[in-house]
Amino acid sequence: MPVQVSYPGVYIEELPSGVHPITGVATSITAFVGLANSGPVNTPTTVNNFGDYDRIFGGLWARSTMSFAVNDFFANGGAQAIIVRLVATDATAAGFELPAAATVSLPEDLTASPPSNLSSTFTSLELQAADVGSWGDYVNVVIDQKTKNPADPTLFNLTATQMNPTLTQVLASEKYLNLSVDPASANYVAVVLAQNSALLAVQQDSTTGDYIVPSVRPAPTLGGSPLTATKIYLAGGADGSDLTAWDFVGTGQGSKEGLYALEYAELFNLLCIPPYTNSYRDVDTSVVGMAATYCELRRAFYIIDPPSAWTNLTNALKQFTDPNTDWIGTRSDHAAIYFPRVVEQNLLTGNTGTFVPCGVIAGIYAATDAQRGVWKAPAGQETNLANVMQLAVSLTDAENGELNPLGLNCLRSFPVTGRVVWGARTLQGADELASQWKYIPVRRTALFIEQSLYQGTQWVVFEPNDETLWSSIRLNVGSFMQGLFRQGAFFGSSASQAYFVKCDSETTTQADIDNGIVNIVVGFAPLQPAEFVVIQIQQMAGQLQA
Repeated sequence: MPVQVSYPGVYIEELPSGVHPITGVATSITAFVGLANSGPVNTPTTVNNFGDYDRIFGGLWARSTMSFAVNDFFANGGAQAIIVRLVATDATAAGFELPAAATVSLPEDLTASPPSNLSSTFTSLELQAADVGSWGDYVNVVIDQKTKNPADPTLFNLTATQMNPTLTQVLASEKYLNLSVDPASANYVAVVLAQNSALLAVQQDSTTGDYIVPSVRPAPTLGGSPLTATKIYLAGGADGSDLTAWDFVGTGQGSKEGLYALEYAELFNLLCIPPYTNSYRDVDTSVVGMAATYCELRRAFYIIDPPSAWTNLTNALKQFTDPNTDWIGTRSDHAAIYFPRVVEQNLLTGNTGTFVPCGVIAGIYAATDAQRGVWKAPAGQETNLANVMQLAVSLTDAENGELNPLGLNCLRSFPVTGRVVWGARTLQGADELASQWKYIPVRRTALFIEQSLYQGTQWVVFEPNDETLWSSIRLNVGSFMQGLFRQGAFFGSSASQAYFVKCDSETTTQADIDNGIVNIVVGFAPLQPAEFVVIQIQQMAGQLQA
């Protein structure tokens, strides 16, 4: 605000600079959607390494191709993933019913008299596993009454321990002291478990929604070491049947379930949906199509796995170019497909097996972004595939030459170099389409700029729409683009050749101003990857004497 002068002297007034720095967003946060052994359902959960995934979602699981893909992601340079665990639902006339969570009833301690101010109608404490799945059958519960006031009939201690399926190893343990059955207490058991426990929750009455908690504490259970089987184990957990396309797309984006649970995630850049059936075969083309469309809405990029039927070059060529059947599910420029699948060691069995490559590729994207920038194609000799023992189909240069012009990216194996990514085209990358979004780095660079400017210009909303605002926009957006130019993100030897930013009376007319609109036009010259290196060699003729 202006300085109020009152005495002769010097006054200092700080003026706003009009600078609103725009920070580039992350480029390789990868969302994985599919089956997991345990963990929250339809809830995007961020993990920063496979240890986080192991702790929250139960690690590698034979039924979960997603668990192996996440492991591949981190092994190949991935830094941050968002996991959306889905569980199967059995359709009924009334709708959907999640697989039963493991449960147990703890009878109330009938030797104690309940306080007069408690009037619970329940006669037992109903506990259930925090999330659905058979993992809950291996959680045991110990109750004791060695509280700060053993005479208080509302207080008790609870210990929950998760064992491995053979009951020989403790996987996780939680202990809660001085829990209370009094809803007015700060240690009310239902609230404490809901806010803190990854193993247990208190069941709610299906009619009233009330927590099933008795008026007095539950009776003590048999104790002992965590490895003994004398405790109360939860029972009735079930993993459910295979997922279906409905579990992913359901009633659409408004449901915020399945794939659309990512609505709760502020930002993700890459999407992976590994096969989700017991046969580990393919993702439904309807899911692929909806996922690609969703990526277009969220400014994300979808990495698609090759169909299981592509066991050789002939099948891949025939099906990829089949005009009568859509074997993929999309031709979006926000997606890319890689061929073939990869052979890895199954860390659960020790045997080798064929796995989808999406997790490996997403990790390569992340590593390339960190080392070179999103404008560098995630392909070439630097992109060694970690965890991959061999490729399911070995391709020659000539065979690669048949697939690349169609927009089908290849994984190749070379002497010394090893197994690498050898393609950088989107599904709009076929030569005959002549798309401006032919190359993956061009599309992803545009998405990066779009998302960064979207988040970095929020301050513009409700500002006076005049030349002062337009000048500030040009300053801030131009500064961001200049920073990218100096990093080598654009083609051109000068800033004027590399990008432009326009926001003035030409882009924003009086009619726009009257409608509350300000138009910003940003252009950039993308870097195109050098797919083909042509070396011309000429033999020099001997010099003739005159």
